[in-house]
Amino acid sequence: MIDESKVINVEKVKYLSEHKLKLSFNDGVEQIIDFGPFLSNSLNPLIKKYLDLKEFKKYEIENGDLEWNDYDLCFPVADLYENNIGP
Repeated sequence: MIDESKVINVEKVKYLSEHKLKLSFNDGVEQIIDFGPFLSNSLNPLIKKYLDLKEFKKYEIENGDLEWNDYDLCFPVADLYENNIGP
């Protein structure tokens, strides 16, 4: 059985500016993540489309995950928690 108290989830997301989001996790940790460098450095046009702020702002929290367009773009929660979304 999974101990739900040890599972880290994204609880809240707040848009700050450009491609920066403030993420709040269920254990109280908060991270400000700049997705701009990751998006800019991507060679995949399906990812680069999120440089368009209109598309970028369409994020959602789904089952504790931060995702865009039905998991068209998502990141492992552990990487978001560590603010390590590298290129």
